[in-house]
Amino acid sequence: QVHLVESGGGLVQPGGSLRLSCAASKSILSLNKLGWYRQAPGKERELVATIRNNGRSDYADSIQGRFTISRDDAKNTVYLQMNSLKPEDTAVYYCNAEECLLEPCAVTGAYLQHWGQGTLVTVSS
Repeated sequence: QVHLVESGGGLVQPGGSLRLSCAASKSILSLNKLGWYRQAPGKERELVATIRNNGRSDYADSIQGRFTISRDDAKNTVYLQMNSLKPEDTAVYYCNAEECLLEPCAVTGAYLQHWGQGTLVTVSS
């Protein structure tokens, strides 16, 4: 079991910045992929960004160029730096960790998803 604890959410004005942190209870090097998702009121949860052990990162088109995902393996922590925030970025942001239960997961598909409790980001003047 992996426990994920997010922090860093809050109220920010449009154009402002926030950095979210997600601390994992075990080595993130043992995990297949880490990511951030968000869920706005009345909408489904959507992918924001992911990062793999090799450093490869992927982003949703809606936040491309404004958000940056990064990781600190020594601290077992993944970050989401959010710049140029817009009101439409308002959402609960969730940290996600994908764990492979049976290698090779590309063949077995035996992934287990872990989720944090979420942190609220509100962009408003």
